[in-house]
Amino acid sequence: MSNKLHIKKGDTVVLNVGSFSNKFVKAGEVKTGKVLEVSPKEGKVIVEGINMVTKHVKPRKQGETGGIVKAEAPINACKVSIYCPKCKKGVRTKVKVEDGKKTRVCAKCGAEL
Repeated sequence: MSNKLHIKKGDTVVLNVGSFSNKFVKAGEVKTGKVLEVSPKEGKVIVEGINMVTKHVKPRKQGETGGIVKAEAPINACKVSIYCPKCKKGVRTKVKVEDGKKTRVCAKCGAEL
């Protein structure tokens, strides 16, 4: 598996598969989320509000409370694509070089991401 991902921390992404994908959402709406963490070695990302799991947490220190906590679980990076605000959907990206600086742009409309 390659250690390079097309997604970076802080990107807004769209889920391509599963119950939050575009085919299960009303026309014109997409379920988006912000990338909280990226793990290139595993090829996984953690997206805000997507793939929520419940964890049973034990109190570790005296006075600390335990309980059931909701948290985001990692998902495969291949299952998400970067969201283009101009196209209003998930798109592939190109790299545009201007004055020695690389920027990611939408492959369809050319909007900067």
